[in-house]
Amino acid sequence: MPGTVLLLAASPVGRGRLVDAAGVLPVLAAVAPAVLSGADTANVVELADPLEPQAVLTRLRAAAAAPGPLTVYVTGQLHLDRRQHRPHLALARTTAATLRYTALPWHWIREELRLRSAGDTALVVDLHADAEAWKHLTERGLDCGPYTAVYGRVAPPARRGPAEPVYMKTVATLLRSGRRPPLDTLHEQALSRIPEETRGNLLMLALPGSAYLYQGEELGLPEVADLPTEVLQDPIWEQTGHTRKGRDGCRVPLPWTTTGPSYGFGPGAGWLPQPTSFAGYAVQAQAGVEGSTLELYRAALRLRRKLLDGEALTWNPAAPDGVLDFTRTEAWRSVTNLGAEPVPLPPGEVLLSSTPLPGERVLPPDTTVWLA
Repeated sequence: MPGTVLLLAASPVGRGRLVDAAGVLPVLAAVAPAVLSGADTANVVELADPLEPQAVLTRLRAAAAAPGPLTVYVTGQLHLDRRQHRPHLALARTTAATLRYTALPWHWIREELRLRSAGDTALVVDLHADAEAWKHLTERGLDCGPYTAVYGRVAPPARRGPAEPVYMKTVATLLRSGRRPPLDTLHEQALSRIPEETRGNLLMLALPGSAYLYQGEELGLPEVADLPTEVLQDPIWEQTGHTRKGRDGCRVPLPWTTTGPSYGFGPGAGWLPQPTSFAGYAVQAQAGVEGSTLELYRAALRLRRKLLDGEALTWNPAAPDGVLDFTRTEAWRSVTNLGAEPVPLPPGEVLLSSTPLPGERVLPPDTTVWLA
């Protein structure tokens, strides 16, 4: 039975925009419908910056009434209706004064999905909440109904400029491997690729001295922490009387292709079992894909080789608190925001960034940027 996919990306025009939601839609729409759905075939409905909540409700109701599995991908921002204290998803014409009439009440989504059977309905979200909505959600959560499986994140507002929907873009990049793993696995993969690790390694690659990348870092591979004890081969397992698993979780063979008994590592099974989630991290899934972890590292190593000239490093003493800012050469400056809030981006051409930058000249938290 065909599945149904609803892609909803919405945010207000102008100063009220917290997230560049519509920018994620072309990335998701490039994924094959069957992969978005997890079914053999699927019908996809796209809603990019819709104007009217009633029009969204009509499409949502039709999708919820369709037989077969339903996956709803939602990117946008939440605001709180001050009269009824209910979260609303802002649409293109939403303002603080018109929220009750121009935004989509979140409970409409819950009510349309609650009549569906358990196990065939999933909601994947990348949402940013304003201060009031964030306080409400931290106290009460986001009610999506009893039978809907929900994956994703809700983030507090950034201080400067619209945020990037990094989670949903990462999900889209993973799905472009050509298969959809179980959604809980897809969620874990997406979280593991969001900026902290690449921020740190981009900083490390800008420092003087030799650079080391450990097996799998260039693919964003997580450690396989749940290897069965009967396959463990690290001597530490025996030497510690079966109390420490050792290093085998970091030695699982690398995935080169998205299929095969060892995902391209060899003609047969690997010497340690690879989880099925490795298909989404494979070289084949990431090579040539803009925004993938592999392409970020390839670009960083190319630039490093080109820009490296001696071991000199000059710190910028005027950097804000929580920011590491240093210059290697006249053509190479590295700035890392370790804080919890965005900071102004220094002048210069952006050569590389560990995470997509918003349109304005700001550096988001957990981000390293190289400037010329």
